[in-house]
Amino acid sequence: MAIYALTGFSLVSLLSFGYLSWDWMKPSLVADVATDPMEKSLPPAFARPPHIIFILTDDQGYHDVGYHGSDIQTPTLDRLAAEGVKLENYYIQPICTPSRSQLITGRYQIHTGLQHSIIRPRQPNCLPLDQVTLPQKLQEAGYSTHMVGKWHLGFYKKECLPTRRGFDTFLGSLTGNVDYYTYDNCDGPGVCGYDLHEGEDVAWDQSGKYSTFLYTQRVSKILASHSPKEPIFIYVAFQAVHTPLQSPKEYIYRYRSMGNVARRKYAAMVTCMDEAVKNITWALKKYGYYDNSVIVFSTDNGGQTFSGGSNWPLRGRKGTYWEGGVRGIGFVHSPLIKRKRRTSWALVHITDWYPTLVSLARGNLSNVPGLDGYNVWPAISEGKESPRTEILHNIDPLYNHAKYGSLEDGFGIWNTAVQASIRVGEWKLLTGDPGYSDWIPPQTLTNFPGSWWNLERLTDGLRKSVWLFNITADPYERYDLSDQRPDVVRTLLMRLVHYNRTAIPVRYPAENPRAHPDFNGGAWGPWASEDDAEEWEGGGEPLKSRNKKKKCKICKLRSFFRKLNTRLMSNRI
Repeated sequence: MAIYALTGFSLVSLLSFGYLSWDWMKPSLVADVATDPMEKSLPPAFARPPHIIFILTDDQGYHDVGYHGSDIQTPTLDRLAAEGVKLENYYIQPICTPSRSQLITGRYQIHTGLQHSIIRPRQPNCLPLDQVTLPQKLQEAGYSTHMVGKWHLGFYKKECLPTRRGFDTFLGSLTGNVDYYTYDNCDGPGVCGYDLHEGEDVAWDQSGKYSTFLYTQRVSKILASHSPKEPIFIYVAFQAVHTPLQSPKEYIYRYRSMGNVARRKYAAMVTCMDEAVKNITWALKKYGYYDNSVIVFSTDNGGQTFSGGSNWPLRGRKGTYWEGGVRGIGFVHSPLIKRKRRTSWALVHITDWYPTLVSLARGNLSNVPGLDGYNVWPAISEGKESPRTEILHNIDPLYNHAKYGSLEDGFGIWNTAVQASIRVGEWKLLTGDPGYSDWIPPQTLTNFPGSWWNLERLTDGLRKSVWLFNITADPYERYDLSDQRPDVVRTLLMRLVHYNRTAIPVRYPAENPRAHPDFNGGAWGPWASEDDAEEWEGGGEPLKSRNKKKKCKICKLRSFFRKLNTRLMSNRI
């Protein structure tokens, strides 16, 4: 039996902080969001397709919202969630690209080839072009579609850009991590470039504006210029609260008593984002959209605990398949919901938004077979049972294989060294290396994470490659039942085998030096020609050998730019 050590926190302290009560609620501080002009009941069918606002935050931890008992102030999110439907059995993916790809396609990673890691800035890779995206389906249904914020689904050729994948307009970054003010992103030493784009052009003139403010202002501008009589879809993918930890000083001042510097900056960014959501909601009301709108709020993955985030009391963090990495904050706020002001425990996954939103838009799903998502609107709006009974968290054949896993440990049907995770009913199975597995209380101590004594550590079980939990009874994953219930382990392994038979090959090409911003005017952006793209995607000789053949040309090009830069600098001097 696993042995656990909890130091510095007792059951009494947990109860006093409200950590064991997931429905803990702070009084809201935002008066103008409280008024709901549509409390009257609505007919079963909407008079017209609703306006859809999908808000996605980046790296916000499960604990980092007021109604989960956080020390961070989120009055707007608390109020919107309280007046809508809180999704407390809601799952996302552990890192950026996978969550975004599943939202946009309604398909698991194994069905798009993106089951390993993220799309790197220098990779000739993007969301597969044969996938019909969510915004494309909404366009078919007559919607105006707009994206504001972080894309992170590839950009090596123009066909991969948001404006080629279903969005009428786009303002945001293409990579996964930029400075909040300068929009610079470095993908390694000396590989830096500017990354803010307006449509398919580089938005040099917007540098210096804090991204959370900039994106919110763009949403307001879109709403002001559009007619509320025509349906609109706005995908707001905030950069917040991903690193770097940057926030306007006035928000940091509110948390000046926080001893941990990273937590203080992170908290300021969360509160700033909360006020941005308030401004978006206000704009929906001001310009006449709110009464016929559906606002969906979701995080993209668990919080990064060593960058200020907290997933307490869940186990693990961003990048892991423990609950702290894959259980998300989610809620729906809409005057069109039939049963408001409640908490839903219906099983929901991020792939479900595709069929749910297309159905709300009265779109056609018959020509997109093979979706992994379900229409969960009846479960959200009416409290009906969710059509979803299981979730494939992922199967990643390229991730480092667990040292102690084997086919024998998997009853001869599954190699338990392979990283994989699945939820079926109340049971959750993990194989391989699920990632960092500690329980980390909120980082309120000045020296966190310098001292390990305030972590709850798993002190044995390190030589395992199979874990089984009853998530309904044990949401914090404290009691591994794999030895006691081998029958359940075998059943879930068979489900992994079933899914693995449907998986397509992993798309994870080697990085290409031609993507360097120095060769693209100093900015990240499309760099491959159509001939290049066909060569990389159409097979032929391995990518590594092709890169070697082109290496000398790249070197010559680099040398030319270095000499040119030297001459320009000499002229300046």
